[in-house]
Amino acid sequence: MSLPPAAHPRPVTDIYFGTKIVDPYRYMENLQDPEVQAWIKAQNDYTRSVLAKIPGREKLLARIREVDQSVPQVEATRLPGDLYLVRKQLPGEDVAKLYVRHGLNGDDKLLVDPAKITLAPSNQGKGKTEISRYAISDDAKYLAVGVIPGGSETNGEIHVIEIATGRETGDVITRGVGAEEWYPYWLPDNRSFVYGRLQQLPPGAPAAEVRQKFRAYLHVLGTDFEKDPAVFGHGVVPAIDVDPSLIASVQTAPRSRYALGLLNGSVTPNSAFYIASVDSIGKSISMWRKVADFSDGVTKIAMHDDDLYLLTYKDAPRYKIVRIDARKPALSSAEVIVPPGEGVLTNISSAQDALYVELLDGGVTRVLRVPYGPSPRVERVALPFEGTASAITDPRVSGALLYVTSWIKAGKILAYDPQTKVVSDTRLQPSGAYDNPDNVESVEVKVPSHDGTLVPLSIIYPKEMKLDGSHPTLLSGYGGYGVLMNPNFDPMTLAWYERGGVRAICHVRGGGEYGEEWHLAGKGPTKPNTWRDFIACADYLISKGYTSQSRLAGQGGSAGGILIGRAITDRPDLFGAAIINVGLLDTLRYETTANGETNLPELGSIKTEQGFKALYAMSSFHHVKDQTAYPAVLLTTGINDPLVDPWEPAKMTARLQAATSSGKPVLLRVDYGGGHGGGSGRDGYRQRLADSWSFLLWQFSVPEFQPPKP
Repeated sequence: MSLPPAAHPRPVTDIYFGTKIVDPYRYMENLQDPEVQAWIKAQNDYTRSVLAKIPGREKLLARIREVDQSVPQVEATRLPGDLYLVRKQLPGEDVAKLYVRHGLNGDDKLLVDPAKITLAPSNQGKGKTEISRYAISDDAKYLAVGVIPGGSETNGEIHVIEIATGRETGDVITRGVGAEEWYPYWLPDNRSFVYGRLQQLPPGAPAAEVRQKFRAYLHVLGTDFEKDPAVFGHGVVPAIDVDPSLIASVQTAPRSRYALGLLNGSVTPNSAFYIASVDSIGKSISMWRKVADFSDGVTKIAMHDDDLYLLTYKDAPRYKIVRIDARKPALSSAEVIVPPGEGVLTNISSAQDALYVELLDGGVTRVLRVPYGPSPRVERVALPFEGTASAITDPRVSGALLYVTSWIKAGKILAYDPQTKVVSDTRLQPSGAYDNPDNVESVEVKVPSHDGTLVPLSIIYPKEMKLDGSHPTLLSGYGGYGVLMNPNFDPMTLAWYERGGVRAICHVRGGGEYGEEWHLAGKGPTKPNTWRDFIACADYLISKGYTSQSRLAGQGGSAGGILIGRAITDRPDLFGAAIINVGLLDTLRYETTANGETNLPELGSIKTEQGFKALYAMSSFHHVKDQTAYPAVLLTTGINDPLVDPWEPAKMTARLQAATSSGKPVLLRVDYGGGHGGGSGRDGYRQRLADSWSFLLWQFSVPEFQPPKP
């Protein structure tokens, strides 16, 4: 096999607290450099040519497409008047569209086709446009919808649609992002909404300034968004000192008299919360009163009448729910509504009849109903099978829609009726031929890590598989920000199982599987626990006969790049291959990027000695050693990625190619129409899967995927 184009090292030396660090590829951080652009393109061209020659890839891609296109993919929200907002992607479509439906048996009326949205000139031609967030006015006349062009979240736009006609009103807001903090929330007048957007920076401003000085704004239909008044955030309320790195947002709830102001570190689970009369928004900035500070550990607030329900981990690492009076919001007088227990309380949402709560219990999500009023009796909603469940509610509608799925059962959208206590299938999500595969099963185990901590490991595999160590195995993980890796069925994985493949998910520390303590045990200085947990799970899979070293791959993306990068640099002998998607790999330099400052609470800062030591320990790029037999590695990036700059995987590719002595390939795959996982459409995702799995099966010596010998 020919070799990819080599990168020429140009060492730069930094000294951090007396420690000398050499960076041979610092120049690659300038993505505007024609030489860097040419090298990245040449790497991608080489990678595409190699992957295209793998026998079996086209057949695998055809099967992935076949199972994925068997049924539409649907998300739904229920509104008053038996109205449903339905986000749906039909077989053969590349992106989802948004519809409105009257009644469960009604016809879907198209509201938003993102391909027909007229983008701002600066966003045109960047790739496929996808719907992110949306909100409907209380009178159901207008829809505010966020769209993301080419997967670039920092270039998001908000458009307003008139529901009766499906036409755009002409209200277009740019410089938005796809995160929940920027979600539009309507005010009771049905003519205005609050939202967030990025500041306008002068040309040449440092990248680290892009996501600074967040503000929430009020937009009135028919007005110029550049003149929208700021209502909350950095420098808006004199009495509230807002750090420039904090994200500010405002949330309202239908028919509530209150608005919530949130300050969040973007990557931290907890926020500081403020409250104001919704009527004061845009009229007075002095009405904000503090409800909770960061030290109170509050992650979410649900509103009902004059009650605020707070989900908090203060003095309760697995969370509790407390209630306070919105008129006099004092946590000192909070009433505990749901006390902490063995399970982890992960989410709350308010319906007309009750509060609905999601509880993670041993890898299974339970849904609880907590009636409003004094001393409520907590009820468990009976679900048809165990797995992941999420409650979708509206404060104006009783009951909840429930989305349920598992590792081996396709998702369904159910409806819970609190009067009859019956859960029924709405059939909003049509059934498909691959919903309940009878040739696949799953098991949950706990694996002792390096320090004796038991780490949950989910394993999904073909039925009646022999534990003889021969099976291609893909071990995935993430381990950051308290993020959960809940069971979820993807029919495309059947193409992997059909080839004898095993999937395993290691729920490493840094996630939220056991609450905030589990998160803190894999964060900053404790980050090494994440890859050591992962290594323990890899050893377990080998020792139990699921696979062998030569047929085991690690996979992770984004911050999960830390996990996989450090696993293969710590134990290169343990893995036959690795997949790192849009991975964070040089953590010493991440602080200089547009998304770096917002990640300081999770990762740490190079400006402190403790922060430097933690960041150096987790920086995969700086732990690559020359003349080491590294596994085969496929790295991917999206050229429009605003969260992890493409130079991160580019630098890691260059370093691994120069250092490895194994002779195994190190490839860089670039999506020139994508961003941080989005922007290339559904078929772009299918092709990335086919490339990744073909790469692994080739490296695992599966006969169907071996190129002919010259």
